[in-house]
Amino acid sequence: MKLNELELNIDYFEFKEKFYQQLKATPLNHPHLISYNKQAFDLIGLDYEEAQKEEFVQFINGEIVLKGSVPYAMAYAGHQFGYFVPQLGDGRAINLGEINGWHLQTKGSGLTRYSRQGDGRAVLRSSIREYIMSEAMFGLGIATTRALGLIGSSHGVYRSYEEVETGAVVMRMSPSWIRIGTFEFFARSSDAKENLTQLADYVIEQSYPHLKNEKDKYEKMFFELCDKTALLMAQWQAYGFMHGVMNTDNMSVAGVTIDYGPFAFMDYFQADCICNHTDVEGRYSFSNQPYVARWNLEVLANSLGKICRFGNLTDYLNTFMFQYKKAFWDIMTQRLGLQVEHSPNSYSPLIKQLLGALEASKMDYNVFFYELTQLKSLDDISPILNLAVYRDILQEWFEEYKKAIEDEKRSDEERHEVMKRVNPKYIIKNYMLQEAIEHATQGDFTLVNDLLHIAQHPFDEHKSFEKYTKPTPLQFANLKLSCSS
Repeated sequence: MKLNELELNIDYFEFKEKFYQQLKATPLNHPHLISYNKQAFDLIGLDYEEAQKEEFVQFINGEIVLKGSVPYAMAYAGHQFGYFVPQLGDGRAINLGEINGWHLQTKGSGLTRYSRQGDGRAVLRSSIREYIMSEAMFGLGIATTRALGLIGSSHGVYRSYEEVETGAVVMRMSPSWIRIGTFEFFARSSDAKENLTQLADYVIEQSYPHLKNEKDKYEKMFFELCDKTALLMAQWQAYGFMHGVMNTDNMSVAGVTIDYGPFAFMDYFQADCICNHTDVEGRYSFSNQPYVARWNLEVLANSLGKICRFGNLTDYLNTFMFQYKKAFWDIMTQRLGLQVEHSPNSYSPLIKQLLGALEASKMDYNVFFYELTQLKSLDDISPILNLAVYRDILQEWFEEYKKAIEDEKRSDEERHEVMKRVNPKYIIKNYMLQEAIEHATQGDFTLVNDLLHIAQHPFDEHKSFEKYTKPTPLQFANLKLSCSS
């Protein structure tokens, strides 16, 4: 389909005007295309050839508004680092409408009513990082927003204590942009019960349509979100993903990863790693993420309690950590090539021991699992030990691992087949993204597009990029980032 043939649907204006602002983007100066995502084009039925036209850049830049689209920014509230902020919203994002179940949104499109002290812009480096990382999460099978395209510009953007940078816009796609913070905002309106009921119906229509005619549908919506979030947290933890800013306004009610800011995949394993340098207390440290997710869901329960039975919500929420832990142990068991069905959760002591050994040995987290998958024999574990800074404790763990393998009486071939499906060869690390950013600031977008391809196919061979299968150089490992990174 041609770009001018796409027709977007807007249904958000059914809500009262206090919940959104209609406005157009403020275009960047001299925009240019950096990359487009063929997979996302397929999702909305857009022809690839359209990316080569100037109209596509103008579309992302807000100069062209498609049929049916009325751009707007959403209002929401949120708990930021545990403190409630009653007025937040899309401060640099503009919603364009929905097509094929995907809600299009541009990030970095200028000031809105909700920008507060911000400038409504996104810089090139943060835009590249989100563009590639959201696709990397998808490549690993983790629920996430997607990215349609990325443009850069000559537009100067100022950041405190940093050099003048150039502005960029990512066109993002999500099955929903409704957040826990949206419910918080609606719950504090003067006619809260009516507004919350309307919002819950909207979310069910958008993300849980099978519940539309169910009795107690709002409670069941919450139950399903708990289930989805428990799985999402298990996947984040199993693959070493750190979000960095798990405020309630950054948590989706569709159970997908949204709002990539100072995120990172773990380099060497560190249980209490903090990837956001503003998180001075470590609220959103790696090990805290499942507990913060549960806390955020409790905040949602407090809002939903105005339209359904609060006790039922909290009773179900009490199952969250159990669900999370079971999903986490299952994924980790598969990553070790062991049998989940052998005895559910029976390998949790072995996995806990491994995580401690990886931390003590300063071992690159995901490289460990890939190299474990490649081992021809457990009689020679030197290919892995040679990658560790400290070896003894890791060597001790392998003795326990060998016993588990022997007890299962599973062939090496079977074990390796399981591991190959869950242990990617490539994980997108921040030092890789930084390399792409440095090239892009010089006008070379080749590596941006190469990393996009690798991100979407992390289990494949990419012979020209074997260097990215090696451990992260220690000087670049587990660095803290800013929200504008």
